Amino acid sequence: MNQTLAIILYIVIGLAVVGGLIPVFLKARKNTQNYTGPRDANDPAPVDSAGTGTLLEDRPGAQAPPSGMETSGLEAQGVDTAEPAAPAAPALEKPLPVEGRLVRLRARLSKSNNALGKGLLALLSRDTIDESVWEEVEETLLLADIGTDSTMDLVDTLRERVKVLGVRSPEHVQAMLREELIKLVDPTMDRSLNIGRHDGRPAVLMVVGVNGVGKTTTVGKLARVLVAEDKDVLLGAADTFRAAAAEQLATWGARVGVPTVKSDVDGADPASIAFEAVKAGIEQEVDVVMVDTAGRLQNKVGLMDELGKVKRVIEKQATVDEVLLVLDATTGQNGLSQAKVFSDVVNITGIVLTKLDGTAKGGIVVAIQKTLGVPVKLIGLGEGADDLAPFDAENFVDALLS
Repeated sequence: MNQTLAIILYIVIGLAVVGGLIPVFLKARKNTQNYTGPRDANDPAPVDSAGTGTLLEDRPGAQAPPSGMETSGLEAQGVDTAEPAAPAAPALEKPLPVEGRLVRLRARLSKSNNALGKGLLALLSRDTIDESVWEEVEETLLLADIGTDSTMDLVDTLRERVKVLGVRSPEHVQAMLREELIKLVDPTMDRSLNIGRHDGRPAVLMVVGVNGVGKTTTVGKLARVLVAEDKDVLLGAADTFRAAAAEQLATWGARVGVPTVKSDVDGADPASIAFEAVKAGIEQEVDVVMVDTAGRLQNKVGLMDELGKVKRVIEKQATVDEVLLVLDATTGQNGLSQAKVFSDVVNITGIVLTKLDGTAKGGIVVAIQKTLGVPVKLIGLGEGADDLAPFDAENFVDALLS
């Protein structure tokens, strides 16, 4: 009898233990599922992208389940499990109008330490102008990289005018210098950019130059100039040799809503990218396609030949309307030798002169135009995104003599 009671007691205890474990087991089953593949797009509980089988609603910070479903332990503890809102798209920048840039750049140049204008004014305003003064005038002009021929012409003209007029007041000297310097800079040259659609196709601009002069930055800044003029622009990242050049260009474009055609493969064929960029521009009916090219030394024949290839490939489907050579104004006569080589290879149509901050090297404007017959079309005077503006001969000289 006692044995029978003991057996019954063991059975009761066993049932009690099993009854207590069943809810625990069932609760554990509610929070696990086997991962059998991607869920349907409408499933409110997406699977972890890592493919671990963990459900997003079971992790901190995951999306809360729809109404009617069991809440997780985190919600019960007061932890916010709602999915964070997607970040808003950054607002596009609005480039400054071109007219405002000209005023600002002129003011910056006039305040800088320009040796050309100030030096000449100081020399020619002396009470006595003898041969030693004219020698200093020549030296000032040569140091400004105006060039030997232009220097001699300007000195001879100034010498004759001072002799004839017989007056050297600051006002007269400034007026005289202004006239002669404007003649040297040559306001008659066509400095407009060919950026109009023609024959049902966009205008195509190539930007070239040696390493380190800021071609990619110049393309980005020029895109802002064109956007400010309500042009529809597309960029081609054909600089495939410099690390991150394509991403840098795409970033410039994205700031003003301009798309960029680029390759994600290092060392891709630049001519192919240029071709695809122009093709996309034609298909999308944009106004202007600008192609950024890799920097290259002018004495490297293979690289220069490749640049010619890029232009020839583009011309299989569209004309190249502008080939802009980017030069650093501080390089002086070295910039002139660069321009000669690039002009022979791709027929330069215009110069973009950067770092023209009033240094003596600004005289390269005169030298390069006189040697190549190619106008300076754009100038840069700072690091800002809108510090690029069309070059104007009279504004440039007036800033020097301010």
